[in-house]
Amino acid sequence: MQAAAPRAHPGCVMARAGSVGAAPDTTDAPDATAQVLARAAVNAMEAVGGYAAGVYLRSPTTGLLLMAVFAGLPLQLFRPWWRMQVNRPFPVAEAYRSGQAVHLPDAESAMSRFPQLMAGLPFTFASLYEPVSAGTERFGVLVVLREATPGIAVGTADRERLRRTAEVLASDLTALAAAGARVLWEGDPVGVPAPPPEAGAEGARKAADRLAQAVLSLDREGRIGYVNTAAEELLGLDGPRLQGRLLWEALPWLGHPAYEDHFRAGFMSGEPVHFPARRGRHAPGQWLSVDLYPAADGVTLTLGTSAKPVYAPESRARRNADADMDAGADVGVDGDGDAGADADASAYAALDASADEASSLYRPVALAIALTEAVTARQVSAVVTEELLPAFGGRQLAIYLLDERHMYLAWETGFPQGFLNRFDGVSLDVRLPGVETLTTGRPLFFESMQHLAAAYPGIPLDADVGARAFLPLIASGRPVGSCILGFDAPRGFSPEERTVLTALAGLIAQALARARRYDSEVELARGLQSALLPHRLPVREHVDTVGRYLPGSLGMDVGGDWYDVVETGTGLLALVIGDVQGHGVAAAATMGQLRSAVRAFALSGSTPEQVVSGTNRLLIDLDPGQFASCCYMLLDPATGSLMAARAGHPQPLLRHPDGRTEVLDLAGGVVLGIDPEASYPVTELRLTTGSVLALYTDGLVENPGLDIDVGVERLRKALQAARPSPLAETADRLIGEAGNSADRPDDIALLLASRTGGDS
Repeated sequence: MQAAAPRAHPGCVMARAGSVGAAPDTTDAPDATAQVLARAAVNAMEAVGGYAAGVYLRSPTTGLLLMAVFAGLPLQLFRPWWRMQVNRPFPVAEAYRSGQAVHLPDAESAMSRFPQLMAGLPFTFASLYEPVSAGTERFGVLVVLREATPGIAVGTADRERLRRTAEVLASDLTALAAAGARVLWEGDPVGVPAPPPEAGAEGARKAADRLAQAVLSLDREGRIGYVNTAAEELLGLDGPRLQGRLLWEALPWLGHPAYEDHFRAGFMSGEPVHFPARRGRHAPGQWLSVDLYPAADGVTLTLGTSAKPVYAPESRARRNADADMDAGADVGVDGDGDAGADADASAYAALDASADEASSLYRPVALAIALTEAVTARQVSAVVTEELLPAFGGRQLAIYLLDERHMYLAWETGFPQGFLNRFDGVSLDVRLPGVETLTTGRPLFFESMQHLAAAYPGIPLDADVGARAFLPLIASGRPVGSCILGFDAPRGFSPEERTVLTALAGLIAQALARARRYDSEVELARGLQSALLPHRLPVREHVDTVGRYLPGSLGMDVGGDWYDVVETGTGLLALVIGDVQGHGVAAAATMGQLRSAVRAFALSGSTPEQVVSGTNRLLIDLDPGQFASCCYMLLDPATGSLMAARAGHPQPLLRHPDGRTEVLDLAGGVVLGIDPEASYPVTELRLTTGSVLALYTDGLVENPGLDIDVGVERLRKALQAARPSPLAETADRLIGEAGNSADRPDDIALLLASRTGGDS
């Protein structure tokens, strides 16, 4: 037997990945970014003793991370995780959002924190996730997989080594960006080959050749390195022609999606895995036992004859594939004209058409988990796009929602621009498949566009070739809308697929019904909040004021943040900012009550201590089950004299005329709504001409996983670096970064006041 030829060193980047059962694209054009990422992945593996590593990078699509490089395991087995939305409850997304490392030493810790990850990868392994960032620039996340250490946390030394590796990668990416290279990722990930096995095992090979059992060795990427004589005889193949090839390319019957979980378990858990598989060469329909024995440098695979398992699936597509094989399909391995290549492709096309029944049970589970996290109708639609389309090989998706007996387009992807506009707002009386699937409650499946045109003569078609599925969206017996799935090529829909799609449509309908109720509540709350916030701030001599408000972007729920500027009628100006606990209509309503109370107390000529104490007692009397923080300041524009009272609110910032910026140290009491006897001492200070005062809510300075003092210091530096005039530009700059965040959990209110004249 011959050993596989030595392959490239670990820093060499392989071609972009293909699919299971097919060879990756062999284009050799890795760019500088890919080389840097590949080096980091290999270094990370070596630094913490991992068996696989990869890097996720930002993509041009906002909120989407893409796996850019992966080393140590077969890329094809991880296709479901090539794309990662940053708002999903996965450790990669969590590390990116929070900027903090995530360490999962075993399956138990992973299950408790990220159950959706373990639903797809229910194996024993450890994983480490290190954000890659430089300053405020977030590039992505460095990921390492290694053997689990149950009950033992990741050690400090490993944490530090991985952190340093991520820092080096961030530095390299920063340098590339400065040189004009693109550090966003597009397309499929790139595979990084592991080091070739050491030579000198000829004696072991000779011993394996004498075994009666078929034995193959695989490296960590799934490439065949050794084939013994028994394996050659069992498979009817020449060993040297197999060496260096992906297992699923050389033996495509092992590339069926039904076997993916077994290979994932073997490569990731480090434990032996045994399963039966159907083969398709020389012995049609023969079942083989497949045994995987993983080790640090690869996997030993053994094959043996096996009886047909009692649970062997017998779907229509599988039976058709078996018939093709029985008719004489002969599996070729080189694609260079072997007689059985075409028959093999036909047989396995039929297997693929079965939509991998073994994994179909995961689809409702994965989609159901994802739908529970979706809050708005738009988020539900995005989840369907991310989870449902890839699972069934779809390219187009449209969701129509019912409103007053008319169907309105709520979401679309993949259709020609403007094509679906003609169907927007159609009545339930119109004979269209998207309407009739809802009115009858029956899903409609069309295996070709010709079938669709024959069933609905004259219907506009966006393509001449393809297939369509129309699913009714009905929740608890109430019609919600319809879902359209489009496919680029004609295809059949097996009974299993039809059953699964119909069940998934019910889950989607329930999620959309819930989301529409939520959207209505949010719209009401936003309208209430907009009506309660000041539309225009008073203009006073010697003082310039600017206010800004941003709702949270994560969950889209409105909060109870508010700001106000009140002319007291005595020549003084009241500056107010506050934050009601919670979100939604209740928080917005309480905010409105507190804003009205503060204004009333301010207009009555009350002192700052009286205003805050009176508002505290009022909130306790109202008993809304909420508390609130507040900062109230009374400013004399002519002299700059300032009196302030604070109730559990973040300390304001003060930028002096010379640019020096400090965090004020105002005395204060507990938050409003807790203690009716609470006192709120007053702090007196002076605002000189040219000074800028910044009042803000905690949404501007809080970041998950970081101490609030870090955020306050960042805001202080930003205010110090900003030009003091015009004040509106300063306000926009201070909230600019937060405003661009797609995963901001809280609302933001900001009030700036600048003294422009008067007594110095």
